[in-house]
Amino acid sequence: MAHRPVLLGAAIDALRIQDQGTYLDATFGRGGHARAIFSALGAGGRLIAFDRDPQAIAFAAGLPQAWQLPERGATFTLVHTRFAALSAVLDQLGVAQLDGVLFDLGVSSPQLDQAERGFSFRLDGPLDMRMNPQEGLSARQWLREASSGEIEAVLRDFGDERQARAIAQAIKARFDTEGEAALQTTGELATLIHQVLRRRGVRRDDGKDLATRSFQAIRMQVNQELEEIEVGLKQALDRLASKACMAVISFHSIEDRSVKQFFARHSGGMAERDPVTGAVRQADWPLESVQRHLPDAQDLQDNPRARSAVLRFAYKTSGGAALKARRERQGDF
Repeated sequence: MAHRPVLLGAAIDALRIQDQGTYLDATFGRGGHARAIFSALGAGGRLIAFDRDPQAIAFAAGLPQAWQLPERGATFTLVHTRFAALSAVLDQLGVAQLDGVLFDLGVSSPQLDQAERGFSFRLDGPLDMRMNPQEGLSARQWLREASSGEIEAVLRDFGDERQARAIAQAIKARFDTEGEAALQTTGELATLIHQVLRRRGVRRDDGKDLATRSFQAIRMQVNQELEEIEVGLKQALDRLASKACMAVISFHSIEDRSVKQFFARHSGGMAERDPVTGAVRQADWPLESVQRHLPDAQDLQDNPRARSAVLRFAYKTSGGAALKARRERQGDF
């Protein structure tokens, strides 16, 4: 089945692509969004794409030739990297400003659909969950080394899991009794979580699997996703040209909350108010026109996985350069 990018039309509309503009797709995945951006570029246009997953980089070999686009004179550069390296990579490429950037957060459909990647509780595979299997600890290694309190905090903070303590204690107890034989696969972990929650009478009315929140939380911890998002968004904001768009697609409340707060901090949404009048005190905010798009009927028809997606986007103000200079003098907000 061909990959269908989530919220494609809304994201492309938000970016307002210029023929000769320079754009960054910070999450290449299987190239759905990147293809649409590249198709809209003309001679002199440039698309840069990032992905931290080596399988996505391997998939992209030969692109954009494989897209069978007419010769437009636009250029395409794909880099195996993560969000937090955004500024360093753009410096290496000699790119001072971007006319738009798109972040597509979380795990991709191909990652979920491959049991050997260890992301899915529905497909039994090695308990890994790393977006880049070549770096960092796997999910199993982290669970083995973390304390019960550390696991509890991750399940609570990244998964909104109310039974975080019981699940964390059960995980550590399994390692204590079985040692290196414990929790080798995603199926074993999912079964353990199901057992804990069912003993405590937990049911989910939304139809989602009982292991959903825990798997989400562990994946976010293993890949340091919230830290990557925050650093990547800050660096992208500093690179945006005046009136350029920052667009972010997220898939669950933890990610979306982080993005929403970032946009609010940088558009005056969290600005100090006058204690007498209640009016927002004027400042040189770098973002404006913050908007949100939720999936409509067409989005869901194009890709049913869009049902949980949220697109937030905003535009760089002309005063962004002045604010950046002030930040350099005084430090970040």
